[in-house]
Amino acid sequence: MTGIGRRLVTDRLRRGVRAARAWGRASRPGPAGPLPDFLVIGGQRCGTTSLYHHLAAHPRVRAATGKELQFFSLYHARGTRWYRAHFPPLGPDERTFEASPYYLFHPSVPARVAATLPDGRFVVLLRDPVQRAYSHYLHTRSYGAEPLSFADALDAEQERLARAQRGGADTRAAHQALRNHSYVARGRYAEQLERWFAVIPPDRIHVARTEDLHTDPAGTYGAILRFLDLPPFTPDAFVQHTRRVDSGATQLTPELRARLSEHFAPYNARLATLLRWPTTPWSSPPAQRG
Repeated sequence: MTGIGRRLVTDRLRRGVRAARAWGRASRPGPAGPLPDFLVIGGQRCGTTSLYHHLAAHPRVRAATGKELQFFSLYHARGTRWYRAHFPPLGPDERTFEASPYYLFHPSVPARVAATLPDGRFVVLLRDPVQRAYSHYLHTRSYGAEPLSFADALDAEQERLARAQRGGADTRAAHQALRNHSYVARGRYAEQLERWFAVIPPDRIHVARTEDLHTDPAGTYGAILRFLDLPPFTPDAFVQHTRRVDSGATQLTPELRARLSEHFAPYNARLATLLRWPTTPWSSPPAQRG
């Protein structure tokens, strides 16, 4: 078995163990656990794994049983008792959370979250959409779910997503395509945030740039803690976590970079207007909102 194959099997086993334990806790009488106080909702390949670890290290935060519970996207039919079974009992002044970057993108999630967590707060990380798209492609390819070249995958994306969603956005085929092959679609951030702002007050959604988390981790993390009403804290180290290592020659050619940059330009401008950022994102650091 290859390294990728072993990793896939291991990930599936871990998810199965977490799900079985949650089902067991959810079936017991009495409280199943609290609902989360806040969520990291995306975006994918934007540093959410690193932020998850930074937040989980805070002395007043207790994380869920694992990252990416995907309740509001993949497992909503299992009910809130199953969801709550993933969260630990809390002491005074403690908070709990989970991080599922698919939440930002999936169209059914905002309304579900608004109904279940009416007082919740939500953290979003956004990365240069060109770099995000290529990182997403490499990630999907590393799991054996992308047979096409990057250029061909970009050309095929619109038809792939449209074909998969003909039965609705919550079918198995739709989830597979939306998660694996949405390289460009996930970089149109304004569209996604507008869905969230339609059901969640914007002052309960904090948006930060991935690049700022990398270049100024203490300042960016500190702003997130203030938004969450958590006391200041500095982890032992701001380690960058990633589940994908690529050592091959890049397929993000100058021509593809120019093509993607041109595509994203109006969406980036729309995002700047939506968030009241003084400049178009990914040209210079924007002011933080929320």
